[in-house]
Amino acid sequence: MTQLKDDCFASGDELMGLDTALQRLSDSLDAVVDVETIALTEGVGRILARDQIAGRDVPAHDNSAVDGYAVWFDDLTPGGETRLQVTGRITAGHPLDRAPRPGECLRIFTGAAMPTSPDGGPDTVFMQEDVEVDGDHVILPDGLTQGSNRRFRGEDIKTGTTILNAGQRLRPQEVGLAASVGIDALPVYKRLSVAVFSTGDEIRDPSDEAPEGCVFDANRFSVMGLLSRLGCDVTDLGILPDNLDSITDALKGASAKHDLLITSGGVSVGDEDHVKPAVESLGRLDFWRLAIKPGRPIALGTINGGNVSDTVFVGLPGNPVAAMVTFMRVVAPVVKLLSGEPIRPPHLFGVTAAFTHKKKSGRREWVRCRLEVADDGTLKAVKHPSGGAGVLSSMVFSDGLVELPEDQTDVKEGEQVQFLPFTEVCP
Repeated sequence: MTQLKDDCFASGDELMGLDTALQRLSDSLDAVVDVETIALTEGVGRILARDQIAGRDVPAHDNSAVDGYAVWFDDLTPGGETRLQVTGRITAGHPLDRAPRPGECLRIFTGAAMPTSPDGGPDTVFMQEDVEVDGDHVILPDGLTQGSNRRFRGEDIKTGTTILNAGQRLRPQEVGLAASVGIDALPVYKRLSVAVFSTGDEIRDPSDEAPEGCVFDANRFSVMGLLSRLGCDVTDLGILPDNLDSITDALKGASAKHDLLITSGGVSVGDEDHVKPAVESLGRLDFWRLAIKPGRPIALGTINGGNVSDTVFVGLPGNPVAAMVTFMRVVAPVVKLLSGEPIRPPHLFGVTAAFTHKKKSGRREWVRCRLEVADDGTLKAVKHPSGGAGVLSSMVFSDGLVELPEDQTDVKEGEQVQFLPFTEVCP
């Protein structure tokens, strides 16, 4: 477990670009979770803690890629058909029980080991569809290249090579690759433990009533959903009242049991904004003014509630869209780094803009869009009618975000833009 630096989130008053912010996070944060060993069946979605080395070749032997007939290429008649006697049968898992002999033809099935001897062995396989069977003989056509339909030992994986790297988030294909070399358990980082809460006397849980002047709490549920998509263990701390002692006690207790605490809104300097002084009484809080839209303000800090290492605190913007977008592009990297996963630039995809848009220079901006198929078969990005940071329905409408770089000031319909699917940042 890594001890966080006291000033890991220290920031000046300058407006910070997204790339700079992400680089600072990458330079400052490491995994804060321990390592555990799990069965392969539990591996999907977990983050690998140590490189995995192949202890065997894959395939472990030369084998046939098709159902057919294995022959020595040198036994084939150049420029014409070849007639050979079928003298043996080889199936997957049942190798030939004798040494092969030049001049013979062996019936072989997909995955079956190509037989060998001190003098070599058959090196070419004819597909059964391409040959003519005549009793215990086959007639082989001309034109097949030497080595056809033969898989070579180690052509997928060679013994001693690194097949998986520490920090990878495991997908079904990585788990399958580990199984293919005989690995039945994997060392992974434990799931990041995250507590999520809201504050405010006007905030109500959807299970309660919302009298005049009150609103239902949407952000807490959106954030918990995003954290679950990233493989975290999430604790719902509910809604805390606008009371300094209550918030301080809740933060202190949660920090002793969790690796990360997240809230949204209520981290300003108003008379009823008690989160800021509560965090500062238990640790340190820094405000990052990011050159992004939506979601410019974000609070980052650390709390020590008596545990060995500090717990990271994140205060998201209060508007629902700003909270989600800021989570996706800033907080998700924090979650990944604390979980042992290095952050990498997400893949953006070129699509055609089906809208016009203007923006200020000097900031990164995201436009909520859904993808539709244009008449010419290409993908076009259709903008949601509202750009308000409180219009959560725009996120439901959208498949992702069109990302506009700092130096761009407008978008014209028909131009190519870069599209960021939601699944790229929270799979």
